[in-house]
Amino acid sequence: MNSKIWLSSPHMGGKEREFVTEAFDSNWVAPLGPNVNGLEKDIAAYLDNDIHVAALSAGTAALHLALILLQVQAGDEVICQSMTFSASANPIRYQNATPVFIDSEKDTWNMDPAFLEDAIKDRIAKGKKPKAIIPVHLYGMPAKMHEILSIAEKYEIPVIEDAAEALGSSINGKKCGTFGVMGILSFNGNKIITTSGGGALVSDHEEYIKKATFLATQARDPAPHYQHSHIGYNYRMSNICAGIGRGQMEVLQDRVEQRRANFSFYQKELKGFEGISFVNEPQGFFSNRWLTTILVDSKKTGGTTREDIRIALEKENIESRPLWKPMHLQPVFQSFPYYGNNVAEKLFENGLCLPSGSNLTAEELERVLQVFKNILR
Repeated sequence: MNSKIWLSSPHMGGKEREFVTEAFDSNWVAPLGPNVNGLEKDIAAYLDNDIHVAALSAGTAALHLALILLQVQAGDEVICQSMTFSASANPIRYQNATPVFIDSEKDTWNMDPAFLEDAIKDRIAKGKKPKAIIPVHLYGMPAKMHEILSIAEKYEIPVIEDAAEALGSSINGKKCGTFGVMGILSFNGNKIITTSGGGALVSDHEEYIKKATFLATQARDPAPHYQHSHIGYNYRMSNICAGIGRGQMEVLQDRVEQRRANFSFYQKELKGFEGISFVNEPQGFFSNRWLTTILVDSKKTGGTTREDIRIALEKENIESRPLWKPMHLQPVFQSFPYYGNNVAEKLFENGLCLPSGSNLTAEELERVLQVFKNILR
C-alpha cells in the first residue's frame, strides 16, 4: 500500500529540539518557565507590539477564560458562528450559557454579518442581549471583521475572535487575533505551527491577560501558603511544550508560504475540472490557507459528489475530510437558537478539505491530483 498522506501533520523546523533540551538541562519541565515567557514574547512580537499574550494548555482553555473575563454566566447568551469546530461553542456551555448560532456567508464561509444583526435584534427583543460574539476565521480565511465589529460596536457587545486556524492571516495587514477585545490561538498538532497541544489568549488589554494568567494558574493568591479567593484552572502551558512553540515560531512565515503554495497548486491543477471551486480572498484579505478546501458541484461533475472524491482518496491512503458540520446540526447543540439561510448546510454537504500540510512533497501532491484525474476525467 502507498504511504499515508495526512490532512495536516506536524512539521518540525529544527530549533525545537534545542529549546526542549534547554528545558530538560535546566530541569524546567513543569508548567511555566523561560520558554513560556519566551513564546509569549515571540507571539506578541509577531502579532503586534501592543498585544499581550498568555500561553495556555489549549485554544479551548483560552476561549473559556475569555468568557469568564467577560463575566458570561448561567442563563446568558453568546453568539457563535455555526460552521466551526465544536471547541468554539463548548466553552459557552461550560459557563451554562446559551449559544446562539449564526449562518455563514458565501464569500469567506464565516459569520454572516446580516444574520448577526438579525440575531442581536431578535435576542434583545426577547429580553436577552448577548454577552459576547465569537466569529471564527475558518480554515485560515479571515471573517468579515470590519462589518462584524461595526455591528458589535453599535450594540455594545464585545467580540472574542476565534483565530485558532488563522495564525498568519490578516486583513489589510492587521493580523487575525488582534481585532476583538480578545483573540484565541491554537497550537494543536494539526495547526499551522504546533506546541503538541496548546493555545494562547491574546489581547491589547493587558488587564485581561493578567487576570487570565492568574486564573489559569489555579488562581493562587499571593501568600506563603495555598490560598484561593477565586475558582482557578490548570490551564497554563508547560515549559517543554512552549519550547516546541518557540522553535515553530521561527519558521511560521515559511509554513504560511508552504500552505499557500499547496493552495496554488490545487487551484492551478484543478481549474480545468467542471464543478470544482475554491473560496477566494476578498480584497485586502490574506489567508494562511491552513487547509485547502473545495466545493464539489455534482451537477457539473457528471454526478461525482464530495463523498465520492473523499472515498476515492481514502482508497489511495490519502486523508481528506468534509468541512465542519455546522453546530446547529450537531445533536448536542441542535436545540439552541439559529439564524441563517442554510448556507452552512450546503457548504458542509459539498465541501472537502484536501491534504494541506506544509511538509507535503511534490510527489504526494501529484498522488492527490491523480485521484482527481481518475475520478473526474
